[in-house]
Amino acid sequence: MEIFGKSLPALLSQLLLGLVNGSFYAILSLGLAVIFGLLNVINFAHGALFMLGALFTWMAMNYLGIGYWWMLLLAPLAVGLIGIVIERTMLRWIYKLDHLYGLLLTLGLTLLIEGLLRSIYGASGLNYDTPELLEGATNLGFMMLPNYRVWVVVASITVCLATWYVIEKTRLGAYLRAATENPRLVEAFGINVPLMVTLTYGFGVALAAFAGVLAAPVIQVSPLMGQNLIIVVFAVVVIGGMGSILGSILTGLGLGVVEGFTKVFYPEASSTVVFVIMVIVLLTRPAGLFGKEK
Repeated sequence: MEIFGKSLPALLSQLLLGLVNGSFYAILSLGLAVIFGLLNVINFAHGALFMLGALFTWMAMNYLGIGYWWMLLLAPLAVGLIGIVIERTMLRWIYKLDHLYGLLLTLGLTLLIEGLLRSIYGASGLNYDTPELLEGATNLGFMMLPNYRVWVVVASITVCLATWYVIEKTRLGAYLRAATENPRLVEAFGINVPLMVTLTYGFGVALAAFAGVLAAPVIQVSPLMGQNLIIVVFAVVVIGGMGSILGSILTGLGLGVVEGFTKVFYPEASSTVVFVIMVIVLLTRPAGLFGKEK
């Protein structure tokens, strides 16, 4: 069976590949949206912290014998603690300054982290084996469906929707949203807003680390693995709307699928299609597809 001159298995395989990439875009852009929404900081270090999640996973297996499933919990916790230290010692001093200061600070952190780890591990990729439970593929008749890639999509969407639910539908989420609008009023109710901000940044970068753990068996682990990905993720955030939780999730998944199909019909444009869409959105709706117009 062919659709627009392309076989159905080819289209479905690209749909799956697009969903996998879109899952990484969604969970990374979600972390960026959470951080920007509450802290008003453009966190350029997100890609480096994504890389740390993957590298910690590789290090835990090769140095300590700690497997993949434990690292789904431990890597986000470790990177989240690093994020808390970054927020407490650096970011809290620039909240009242222009966005440019936060961007430059986090860019400097990125260069520092990547440069340090590159001097230790080099720029070549490090292999991380797929967990035994998720090895192999399922035969659907018209295509072979890799089990691990299905897991990546399911795990990413589950975490994204759980985060959206907490922020949008719970009392904790209401406090978080209120703290972005009027922190003094929220403090008047006895809520420790500075602590809330610190934990929010830690949670945002923990999401990046979780994505890094998921990526370790798919993308070769490297100190530079977050560089190209984070540029696309920033484009996703701009398209969805800065600070929009639902926008980040839907836009990330959608653009991953668009990118996958572009590889089938016009491969030369697959690396630029996201940025073309970003330009169109900025020209027609500067606040993003799900952002609020001021």
